[in-house]
Amino acid sequence: MPVLKHGDRGKSVTLLQQLLSENSVLDGAASGRFDDETLRAVMLFQDRKNLSRDGVAGLETLGSLVALRPTPASIVSTVTPAKAAKMFPERSVAGNIARNLPFVLEALEEAGLGYKDMVLMALATIRAETAGFRPISEGKSKFNTSAFGTANEGPAFDLYDDRGDLGNRGHPDGASYRGRGYVQLTGRSNYRSIGAALGMGSDLETQPELANDPATAGRILAAFLKTREHKIRAALLFDDLPAARRLVNGGSHGLDRFTKAYKAGAKAL
Repeated sequence: MPVLKHGDRGKSVTLLQQLLSENSVLDGAASGRFDDETLRAVMLFQDRKNLSRDGVAGLETLGSLVALRPTPASIVSTVTPAKAAKMFPERSVAGNIARNLPFVLEALEEAGLGYKDMVLMALATIRAETAGFRPISEGKSKFNTSAFGTANEGPAFDLYDDRGDLGNRGHPDGASYRGRGYVQLTGRSNYRSIGAALGMGSDLETQPELANDPATAGRILAAFLKTREHKIRAALLFDDLPAARRLVNGGSHGLDRFTKAYKAGAKAL
C-alpha cells in the first residue's frame, strides 16, 4: 500500500489528488506532484475525519477517502460457477464451486459487498486459504503445534492455547478455535465477535464447528471482509494486491495463489 507524502510524484499521487478533489478538499487538476497544496488538502481531510494530522496519506487516510465513494453496483447475478472456476485451476473443485458459490455470493450480497472488487477479493481469498472451495479445518503444522513432525511433538494446536491475542484461555482452546471455514477464522475472540456480528449470539463460540457449515462459512467470510472493506477497496484501487492480502491474512501466506486467482477473475468477470 503506498504511503504518500510531500515531495512524492507519480500515478499514485494523481489518484490521491483525484480522491481529495472528489471530497472537495483540493481544487484544480491532478498534477501527480505531492505539493504544498496537496499537503494542505490531506491535512484538512484528516482534520475532518479526526485522523492523525500528519499530512501523510497512508492506509487509514486512503481508506477513509475511498469510504466516501459510492458503493459500486452488484455483479452477483452475473457470477456463474463457470466464471468462478477460472480462478481455480484444479478441475477437481468444479463440484465444490457449484455447491458452495451460491452461499458465498448470497452472503456478500447481504453484506453489501456484491460489487466486483469484493467478489474478486472473496473468491481469491478462498483460493489462497482453502483452495478446494469448501470450508475446511486447519491442519497441524509447525506454526500451531510444538515440535511438529518430531518425536517430541506436542498436543495438536498447543501453540494457540495461550495466545492472548486470539482470546484463547489455555488448553484445549487451541484445537477448539483452530482455523475453520473459507477464511480460516481462528481464536476464541474472533469466533465470539464474528458470531455476535452475524446475530448468532454465543453459538459460534460454544459450537465452533459451525464455522465449517457452508452457509455460515460464507457469512463469516463476508463479515470478516466487511470489517476491512474500505481499506481493502483502497489497496485494490491502488493495485496493491499484497496489501489487500495482508488485510485478511496479516502476512503474505498464499499471496501467489491469491494474486493469480484475483487476476484471472478480473478477466473472467
